[in-house]
Amino acid sequence: MSHNVIDRARDSVQGFARFHDLITQKLSIAGRSESAHQAYGRQLAQMALHFGKVPTEISIEDVDSYLYFVKQKYPMPSEAYFKHTVYSLRFAYRIFGLRDRYVCMPSIPKSGKLPTVLSKEEVKRLLDASHNIRYKVLILLLYGCGLRSFEARNLKRSDLDFDRKMIHVRGGKCRKDRYVPMSTLHIAPLKQLLKSTPRSTFLFYGFDHNFKANFEKGYSKRSIHWAVRRVATLAGIEKHVSPHTLRHTFATHLLEDGLDIVSIKNLLGHVKIETTLIYLHIARTSQGVGYSPLDTLFGLRETLFKPGLCPYYMNSLKTSETPDTSVSLIEM
Repeated sequence: MSHNVIDRARDSVQGFARFHDLITQKLSIAGRSESAHQAYGRQLAQMALHFGKVPTEISIEDVDSYLYFVKQKYPMPSEAYFKHTVYSLRFAYRIFGLRDRYVCMPSIPKSGKLPTVLSKEEVKRLLDASHNIRYKVLILLLYGCGLRSFEARNLKRSDLDFDRKMIHVRGGKCRKDRYVPMSTLHIAPLKQLLKSTPRSTFLFYGFDHNFKANFEKGYSKRSIHWAVRRVATLAGIEKHVSPHTLRHTFATHLLEDGLDIVSIKNLLGHVKIETTLIYLHIARTSQGVGYSPLDTLFGLRETLFKPGLCPYYMNSLKTSETPDTSVSLIEM
């Protein structure tokens, strides 16, 4: 669908073909992913078709009207369509030197939404429901190694080091390579999959026989998502489960198991530690784990402090002062 929109814009809007070629060239030089190429191209093509001209030639007033139109037409919780429209325009304005227009683009506030994470029992149910060896290996890699969807699809036989129990992840986000440890539990399923496809180069080669013998047309992004959702359905998991859900679960479980945040950052291939810190808001670590007061009310757990021995009270005893209980809500 996205390619049809881009093709229509290239054919019907004067100057868009050259404009799109330059955008694609700059995206490639910047090392942006294929999904970024498609998203930016689609949004800019839609805008070109809407006005009948190249996006950089549209007045800022018309751009504002179009952004309002997009926000009203696609009121999704994540506002993904709106964000991609803004990001693509910013990129176009920047590479064409239109700084005055670039700074006029609305800022996109960061979402406070936390990712979905599975419990360890739910992961076990996923693996039990993975009767297809390809699905089982896929789940093992996404959860057991924290791989992104495209990283799993890109894996080659030569990237597996069974002796050192390591997997070479090539061309991750920002085109960065990294190594991730392989569990002993990975080895038997991986070797079984490799034995079933002895002539393949890519790990998931041959998923769809209607395509040619290469990764890009074999195990596609859509196929990966479909496989994960299918296994989640068979496992009876009602949460929305995607390939990235398993990556989030990988990081959260490692943090709960006691691994430090910097090591988790390196395993995930994050560039900034701030990206990894979100898991501190999800993981149930031994320090600072909250609980419901219903538990202490009905004796299901002990209180953290015995009555009359809270830190504030003990401090007041040391200073021989009567504790002031008139603390306002604002101070709290």
